[in-house]
Amino acid sequence: MHRSVDKRWDVPRKFMELSIDKEIIEAYGFTADNISLQQIGSGHINLTYLLSSLKDDKKYILQNINTEVFKDPFAIANNIKAVADYLKEHNPDYLFPAPVTTLNGDAMAHHNDEYWRLLPFVADTIAFDTLSEPKQAYEAAKQFGKFSRLLNQFDTSVLNDTIPGFHDLAWRYEQFTFALSKTSASLKASANHEIETALHHHFIVDYYHSYEHSKDFPNRVMHHDTKISNVLLNATTNIGVCVIDLDTLMPGKFISDLGDMMRTYLCAFSENETDLNKIKIRLPYFEATVKGYLSEMKDILTPTEKELILFSGRYMVYMQALRFLTDYLSGSIYYPITYPTQNLDRAKNQFKLLSELSENEKILQDIIEECLS
Repeated sequence: MHRSVDKRWDVPRKFMELSIDKEIIEAYGFTADNISLQQIGSGHINLTYLLSSLKDDKKYILQNINTEVFKDPFAIANNIKAVADYLKEHNPDYLFPAPVTTLNGDAMAHHNDEYWRLLPFVADTIAFDTLSEPKQAYEAAKQFGKFSRLLNQFDTSVLNDTIPGFHDLAWRYEQFTFALSKTSASLKASANHEIETALHHHFIVDYYHSYEHSKDFPNRVMHHDTKISNVLLNATTNIGVCVIDLDTLMPGKFISDLGDMMRTYLCAFSENETDLNKIKIRLPYFEATVKGYLSEMKDILTPTEKELILFSGRYMVYMQALRFLTDYLSGSIYYPITYPTQNLDRAKNQFKLLSELSENEKILQDIIEECLS
């Protein structure tokens, strides 16, 4: 798979300089002198390398699994294998870049408490870190929707939670209130407005609970991390090719994927933007996202799910605002920061995006209704 390259690593590095144990390379039938490695990707969780075989010019993605975040790598491997086996049987033509097995037939190479996997490289594709046109949002949303549609009959009960509680808003709210009860007086005072905003929006948690156990609100196979860099597009046409980075593949509600797309696709600026006047919803991107997703999922979604399309954005934006605010009140121990109040600023950013969803509710709902018609 082709990923946009982190410019700090745009010069290929030699094998030994990357400090990858030879046992990892040899587990896949390679040696240090018959490959080249280049660190790629913009993700902050797993280390990712482009592995090029000097013997046959084939390329692969070699990735180290961050066990600080993913405590059980085997849960990830088992989830991916279960989905890969299902797709191979029911949709054999669908491109699903499952890991290449080791020479011993294992899904991962394990050495010195490190877990590595080798993935196929998808030629002539590109992954963007930011969106530059609505068409990209449409194609990405279509791919994530297609992924869930093809797995509509899959038994989600066989999948593990690779990050327990990842998109559990009630739990995130509990984390927030706990941090609030333990934080220092100075941090609490500096975040007073955001704390009040967080408490005010607790109704989002209650609203979700009113639907949570409805038979019309099923668990589905969700990607859970639908940022634009997690979908491959054709490098020439920008037509969607497939979804990638499947560590968070697990059961969930449709709002996890569609809501995360709304959170990350609709504004031209990331959560690190401190000028809140720039935090606006781009209506063409909203329409493109909803159209792309519903082009695959419209006939699959239940009436309740269709009713909750706009709510999915509120759910995910509010949850991310809570997570930033919680981390700030806890002393910024989770999200990396470059200045002391960065997580507070990120929370402000997300609360502004949440208000934009509310203020534009009628326009956005009209777009949804048109896409559903």
